[in-house]
Order: sequence, then structure tokens, then C-alpha cells
Amino acid sequence: MNVRLSRARFALATFIILHLSFLISSSTAFAVELDGIAARVGEESILRSDVLNEMQRVGVRDAAEYASFLNQLIDRKLILRAAASSKMTMQDWVVESRVREIVKKAFDGDRNKLIETLSRQKISYPEWLAKTKEDMVVGAMRWNVVDKNVTASPAAMRAEYDAHRERYVQDHKVTMSVILLKPEDKLRREEISAALKTKSFEELGGRKYENVKAEEVFKPEVAEEIAKMPKGTISHWIEIDGWSFLLRKDDETSGKALSFDEAYDAIEATVKEAEAKRLYEAWIERLRADTYIKVF
Repeated sequence: MNVRLSRARFALATFIILHLSFLISSSTAFAVELDGIAARVGEESILRSDVLNEMQRVGVRDAAEYASFLNQLIDRKLILRAAASSKMTMQDWVVESRVREIVKKAFDGDRNKLIETLSRQKISYPEWLAKTKEDMVVGAMRWNVVDKNVTASPAAMRAEYDAHRERYVQDHKVTMSVILLKPEDKLRREEISAALKTKSFEELGGRKYENVKAEEVFKPEVAEEIAKMPKGTISHWIEIDGWSFLLRKDDETSGKALSFDEAYDAIEATVKEAEAKRLYEAWIERLRADTYIKVF
């Protein structure tokens, strides 16, 4: 009887071990499938979760952007490897100064708010600090190799202007006076329309928007109405989501072509941006050529 019981227990124990082994191997395979290696850069790996976390951090949900974000992380690894090879260091006091700046601007100077935010995001402070330091190293490397070498020569600027004059046009801007009524004040529309015969927009609570791009300041429906209005005219009442708008177009500047001198700053910025892009891509290409990279 005891022998049979021992055999039964042994068989049961064997079954449990085999079953657990199956579960462990299955769950491991499942984890690998969900979070496998996305790329290898030298001896380092980038996980799929690293890419997805970065997409989530900046609010991108489009799966079509995955490859772009993976390439960004590969570039980052390459730059950090180059920084290590060149023995670039970021002193602790410089990093701490940057942390204080972030806390002041984003968390009202309260470091506890930063800690609370990181906790909600399930990120430890040391992990965040290490990433912040890496960001500073990447920025410093880019400055040394790319940004400080960017120039905009007179010849390049003239060529840009001649080839793309359509880019250098004065923005179409308007100066508007706007009376806005809340949904509960809708019945005052006729009263205000009648009062405009003797009173100004300002006296009736109107607000002035001077020299603005309508599409950047107003809702699309309002911007469309503004585009139709001749200078000096008053619109009909426009209702959007229960709110009522009355518009007066006080002034308007057309989108005239700018001369080279008038557009100088914009041309210089465009040329420098293109040059920075060229230098950066050439730099990354050199780093890629010197490093083993495999994308899975």
C-alpha cells in the first residue's frame, strides 16, 4: 500500500513538474513574442517595448511610425557610443543644474511634483535622471559635430531664394474685433446688434485681435467667415456649440511677395536647417558604417 502510494505521489509530482515546465516555457515564448529584440547596435539591444514606450511618451499611436522611432533610438545609441569613445563626460553639477531648470519650468519649482509624476508613469527617479543625462550628452555631441558647424553662405541663401520664392510671402494677417456671447446670453444678440448703431464694439465688450493669422487664432468656421469678409465690414452672428460670435474686420494685410532683404532671416533659417540636416545625416551614416547594426 505504501509502495503504491509512493508511486502515485511520484507520478503526481512528475506531472506537476512537467506541467509547470510547459507553462514556464510557454509564458517565456509569449513574452519574447510580445517584447523581443527590435535591433542590435554593437553589443547593445533595443527592445520593442523601448520603441513603443518612446512612441507613447510623445503621444504617437500610429503603428506606421514604428520604424521611424526605431531608427531614432538606433541613432541615439550610436551617438552615445561615439560619446563614450571620445570620453565625453557630463559633470554632475551640470546635470543637477539642468534638473533644477526642468523642475522650475515644468513643476513650479517643486521636486516632489516631479517624483509624483514619475511614480504615476512607473519610472524611478534614478532611471529618469540617467535618461536626462543621456539627453544632455546627445545634445552636446550634436552641437560639437553638427550645430556649431552650420553656416548659411550668401551664395546658398541667394540660391534658396531664387529657387523657392513662393516660400517667402508675407503672411496674410487680419485685425479683428470680436464680441463673444456665452450660450446663456444668446438672447442678447438682437440687443447688441441694435446697440452697435450708437456704441462701439469695445463698449459692448468686444475684444481686439491685432495682426493675427485667422486660422491660428479662431475656430475653422470663424476663420472661413473672416476670409469672406471685406475690410471694414461686420459679420452676421455665428453660432458654434451654443456660443455666439460677431466679427468686425478692422484691417487686413495681403500675402505679398517679400524681397530678399525683407525675407533675409527666414531664408537664413531655411538654409541653416537644410545644412544641419545634411551634416547630421552624414555624421550618422559614418557612425552606422563603423558599427554592427541588425534590425529584427
